[in-house]
Amino acid sequence: MLRQSPDPVVRDLVNRVRTAQMNRRQLLRGTSLGAALLGVGSLAACAGPSGPGDGSGGTLRWANWTYYLDYDDETGGWPSLDAFMEQSDIRVEYFEDIDDNKTFIAKIKDQLKLEQDTGYDVIVPSDTTLVRLLEQDQLTEFDRSLIPNVDAQMIDMVQHASFDPERSWSIPYQAGMTGLVYNTQLYPKGVREVSDLWAPELKGKVNLLTEQDDTLALIMLEQGVDIEADWGDDEFDAALEVAAKHISSGQVATVKGNSYTQDLEQETVWAGMAWSGDIAILNEDAGEEIWKFVVPDSGASVFVDSFCMPKATEAFDQVHELIDYYYEPEVAARVAEYVQYVTPVAGAREAMEQLNPELAENPLVFPDEEMSKRIFDMRSLTAEEDNRYSQAYQRILGN
Repeated sequence: MLRQSPDPVVRDLVNRVRTAQMNRRQLLRGTSLGAALLGVGSLAACAGPSGPGDGSGGTLRWANWTYYLDYDDETGGWPSLDAFMEQSDIRVEYFEDIDDNKTFIAKIKDQLKLEQDTGYDVIVPSDTTLVRLLEQDQLTEFDRSLIPNVDAQMIDMVQHASFDPERSWSIPYQAGMTGLVYNTQLYPKGVREVSDLWAPELKGKVNLLTEQDDTLALIMLEQGVDIEADWGDDEFDAALEVAAKHISSGQVATVKGNSYTQDLEQETVWAGMAWSGDIAILNEDAGEEIWKFVVPDSGASVFVDSFCMPKATEAFDQVHELIDYYYEPEVAARVAEYVQYVTPVAGAREAMEQLNPELAENPLVFPDEEMSKRIFDMRSLTAEEDNRYSQAYQRILGN
């Protein structure tokens, strides 16, 4: 069930979390309170109504991914979002409701189809999913004149999508890489390629991702496929066969969305596939580099997660104001320092040099020329391919 705001039981639990100044990652790792939250519905992904802002400027509801906005464990707030609400008087209800694209869209697909309120005014799906929403005419077009910072600051890498050449319906929020990860303490041998995950000593200790494009792109790259070109069924089937073999054999322990990070923290997974920024956050929380993110020698795939508005959005002007704010270089740098994904804002690197000079040189946030040569953009699938390939992938997952 979609919720506009938490019920009283959930709200009480949130207050207990914040009063105790409990680390958000501990909650996601599955403490007893975390388990209670998970049992109440979808609060585990819900950040509640947040912070200041008297609402005189309107209200908007924003659905995003976990770990995708700067968060203060001590205050239980989002500094950049709180600052936006304070300066704009727009009240933002912020929900961490996206764990993987297909599950999230499945929750709101009926409302999208009927052009009814989804419970959100702006959402941040991956471009590979957003293209389907655009094809089905389920989105509201942006008024680019209301977001001047976007025109001034959007980096070349994300400016032109094949499905939305002028970015009229999708405004990139973050980009990143799908690569490999391993626990440096439990598996110091490490991994460099997907095939390293199939080592006998890793049996039952490996994760893959529910995002079909991300998992199969890494396998295809090692198989020598140009994922940006016109590959087809033969290449897909060959990659799928590899994933199916190691899932059925028990080599792979889990196939998850964002929640794969819990398995890394609980040490049930020693190595697998990961999204770059997640690993930076886990290490920061741990206070040391326990997990190593790896861009395979054969290449990593890039993803872009973009702001978009469902047809029934109730906060058109407020969404534009929010997006323009997050394209201010200083704001983008603050978010990038926390999430450590690739920011789409050109001026953010210069701002980061003042905020965190070391991070300004991190190629996972600001890719250098050498790394850029090993990052590839999976070609967009047709609707027919997407449906057929998704069903095939779900079958090997037992769904």
